[in-house]
Amino acid sequence: MSLSEVFNLADKNPVVAKMRVAELLAAISGVGKIRAQAIMERLDISPTRRIQGLGKHQVASLNSEFSPTTTRGKLIVLSGPGGVGKSTIAAHIRKQKTFWVSVSSTTRKPRTTEKHGVEYYFLSDAEFDEEINENHFLEWAHFAGARYGTPREPVEKALASGKNVLLEIEIEGAKQVKIHAPEAILVFLEPPSWEELVSRLEKRATDSPQRRAERLQLAQEELAAASFFDHRLINDEVEGVAQKLLSLASAH
Repeated sequence: MSLSEVFNLADKNPVVAKMRVAELLAAISGVGKIRAQAIMERLDISPTRRIQGLGKHQVASLNSEFSPTTTRGKLIVLSGPGGVGKSTIAAHIRKQKTFWVSVSSTTRKPRTTEKHGVEYYFLSDAEFDEEINENHFLEWAHFAGARYGTPREPVEKALASGKNVLLEIEIEGAKQVKIHAPEAILVFLEPPSWEELVSRLEKRATDSPQRRAERLQLAQEELAAASFFDHRLINDEVEGVAQKLLSLASAH
């Protein structure tokens, strides 16, 4: 019996309707308790929720998760120090039909070349607070005086449709994703050398000398977090790094 058939049966059978979702998922072949818990956290479903208490969007998400006709996409998380070239790699991956690149929300001010909904969703502090309160973020974190977050719903929809998803986010956010989605593949992007990273950061015309010094100090701390990640790639050539990311999605 498929998951959708169980949900349909719950409409007629009160015994099935009162069954806990965690027990139902854990009983599915190849799932088990740990994966069931991770799926429920990712889909924002309470661990004590019963089938009869599921909302329509939660039922739809669960059906998509276990759809026999669609292979769920892979979640790739790209992170690394500021100035290493994450956004350039993400822009290259965005051209691939098999990938969908998430657009993060942030409270920082847009740069002159950035547009709302393209590079980021630029939110006020109040708007960001509301998104947190509504549990609309897969992850969110403070970075360099601003807050950044990944909208949950579009990521789930893309994965359920079979698309591979790339999150270009900060290190603290990447750690949060790994907790809520253990199957995520974490990739740390490294500069060819420290001197090259310094050169890239110094070329940012929007940063004051003090801001550049702060970014360099932060970059040193971020480089120390590389061991937490599943894979480490040196950004010495955009095309090569993009191809390696595509290969990682195919290999896992």
